[in-house]
Amino acid sequence: MHTNMKTEFDALLPAGTSTEQGATRRTALKAALGVGYAATAMPIMAQTAIKTPSAGLATGEGIYDVDGFMVPFFYAQPEGKKNLPVILVIQEIFGVHEYIADTCRRFAQAGYLAIAPELYARQGDPSKYGEMAKLLAEVVSKVPDEQVMGDLDGAVKWAGENGGNLKKVGITGFCWGGRITWLYAEHSKNVKAGVAWYGRLVGAPSALTPKHPVQLAATLKAPVLGLYGGQDGGIPLTTVNEMKDALAAAKGNAAAKASEFVVYPDAPHAFHADYRPSYRKEAAQDGFKRALEWFKAKGVA
Repeated sequence: MHTNMKTEFDALLPAGTSTEQGATRRTALKAALGVGYAATAMPIMAQTAIKTPSAGLATGEGIYDVDGFMVPFFYAQPEGKKNLPVILVIQEIFGVHEYIADTCRRFAQAGYLAIAPELYARQGDPSKYGEMAKLLAEVVSKVPDEQVMGDLDGAVKWAGENGGNLKKVGITGFCWGGRITWLYAEHSKNVKAGVAWYGRLVGAPSALTPKHPVQLAATLKAPVLGLYGGQDGGIPLTTVNEMKDALAAAKGNAAAKASEFVVYPDAPHAFHADYRPSYRKEAAQDGFKRALEWFKAKGVA
């Protein structure tokens, strides 16, 4: 943990929290955030999993307050620098584990303050689940979009108070986080650009997820680059085309007009997840290069 983080934890814990309670909370967060891989994501492909060095970076865990709830997060940034561009890194369904932490380090090595909040924190700890069905039923399906938007607003606020430049905010997310990337690009006035990796675009509305990206195309506030796999069994290319049509129909919306898609014909779902069998090195590396270029071109860098 970064040396300054203990003080930050203690400052953000609710009034009346004892030192012992604070220490317990810190231990729990450290165990859950960016340490190891989620059990539901097994088996791990150790031979392809990328380990980005922390040399020259400040990294660690923290919490910030959103309406009285302490949202845990992992962050990485160039050490000793201020006024940094900000990237929100949005988790897969597995939460903020080592892969997401490493993605934060990759952006930090590129000059960003990268922050990955644990967006399931109110519903449960995804690292405790060993079965995908239970994780989906007991945690993921209970997370409201409205809650996520508020927690991301809190992450942006924290970044602005800790060395981030709120005139240069981008967002990127994977799978579950890819959908959230589209949603937050419509929700936030701070975000200048998004990169959505194989996020779901369509779906039936529900009380917790009232709208999906295809329904928000006309009101996007920031352009999004969509990176999708042609062999994705869960996200048919017909839905990508549906989203393209919705963006094209959003007359007068500059963000919709500027949004783009790149489809990797031979790539499956989760082709960027270097620790999983779905990883496709060429598509993953090309996608990350495009993401950096996209953020630079859209004024985030």
